[in-house]
Amino acid sequence: MMTIHTYPELTGIPLRSDFSVRIRKPEGQWTALQTFEVNVDMHNVRQASLASFDMDDNVEVEVTYHGGSIDTAVIRPLSYNVLYQQDGSTIRFLLDRPRKLSIEINGERFSNLHLFANPLEQDAPNPEDSNVLVVKPGIHRTEHLLRPLTTPLQETGAEPDILYFLPGVHYIEETLLRIPSGKTVYIAGGAAVAGSMVCDHVENVTIRGRGMLYLADFHRFSAFRGVRILFSSNIEVEGITTVNPPHYSIYIGKSDHIRIRNFKSFSCKGWSDGIDMMASSHIDIDDSFLRTSDDCIAIYGSRWDYYGDSRNVTVRNSSFWADVAHPLMIGTHGDHHHNGDTIEGIRFENIDILEHHEPQPNYQGAMTINAGDLNTVRNVTYDNIRIEHFELGRLFDIRVVWNKDYNPVPGNRIENIVFQNISYNGQNANPSRIHGFSGERPVVGVTIRNLTVNGQAVTDASHPSLDINEFAQHVAFE
Repeated sequence: MMTIHTYPELTGIPLRSDFSVRIRKPEGQWTALQTFEVNVDMHNVRQASLASFDMDDNVEVEVTYHGGSIDTAVIRPLSYNVLYQQDGSTIRFLLDRPRKLSIEINGERFSNLHLFANPLEQDAPNPEDSNVLVVKPGIHRTEHLLRPLTTPLQETGAEPDILYFLPGVHYIEETLLRIPSGKTVYIAGGAAVAGSMVCDHVENVTIRGRGMLYLADFHRFSAFRGVRILFSSNIEVEGITTVNPPHYSIYIGKSDHIRIRNFKSFSCKGWSDGIDMMASSHIDIDDSFLRTSDDCIAIYGSRWDYYGDSRNVTVRNSSFWADVAHPLMIGTHGDHHHNGDTIEGIRFENIDILEHHEPQPNYQGAMTINAGDLNTVRNVTYDNIRIEHFELGRLFDIRVVWNKDYNPVPGNRIENIVFQNISYNGQNANPSRIHGFSGERPVVGVTIRNLTVNGQAVTDASHPSLDINEFAQHVAFE
């Protein structure tokens, strides 16, 4: 049985030489991985490293650091408890399952190595199948990609189902690739596509593979996103990595039944959030790693052209790293011209938060609900969330707000919020807030169950890690 899969060598995008990475089956032959450059942290943009492969059984990993001696090494998330052996400037460790790791030498979090051990692909398309349109590396006009997808094949009378980007660098001349309904875009491992995937008023679309959407060369104000999902239904994004988009990694507006799995992203520009959703429902985000220079996850009501409530969103089994702003954010935007929106049925489960750095007090909170624009936010659960030491911020920030940068009017209310099995281990955390805006715009019903800060249980409102105002009602500790 195949237990390791690596990708063809990719030339044409920047590499890094800070680390060398090799993998093998236990006692087998070593295989070297390419290490690519990704930019991180908008306040002081720096270059980190990225390497990836696929696995489904035990794999030995060897990482050699070329920046000098290793005094300390840390493999995060710490909850994975990955143990290593050190030999000079090399560390070795065993992975028994797919993991998404940050390997940090001598305390360095900005020139670190991101190592993504993906699960093996299931039912990957075969480029030789008759329903597959194969695209070789090069510069592509959009009509040359899309016209064959909507033209019946002479042999079968059917249209191709799959657009398959072979390994190599691809440039979408018009940048935006608008995918028709019922089609799959497959980006093979070893492929980098300079372009944005757009699902606009479509359904039953899949974007998958082990390749990259490479957007590092676009200017911030071009505002290109990695994937746009607008007024669409039944969309799946699986396995790909977006590298340094000018704007969001995945942008979801007025859409439903969206599934995102094994998605990875890096960003370093203002407003380069990870996955943002407006007026959307039935979203499932699983097994993802986002390192962004704005919110990693943001859930809003109405914004821009997208009107309506947001509900039934699950985010699970993932790691989030906010070099700026919030790892998890809910509630800022809504339909303030009418009666606001309802954002409800949100669940965050089994998550590691690896960084939160926000110098502006009004935007702090690793887990944040800021209800503005007459919005009601209710029925939100944070379960089994592990927050590691961060640079500056708060553990959580639950407030009905009037943020005059974004909100013409304050929010309506927040109700029925549960924090359970939450741990923070680190320093630099300002007190977590639970604040209603007024007696008419309260926070009602917050349950805190098994919350620990540096190993100490938080069991009542007098704990110094909490700041609860008079407009917060029914805050219970269990």
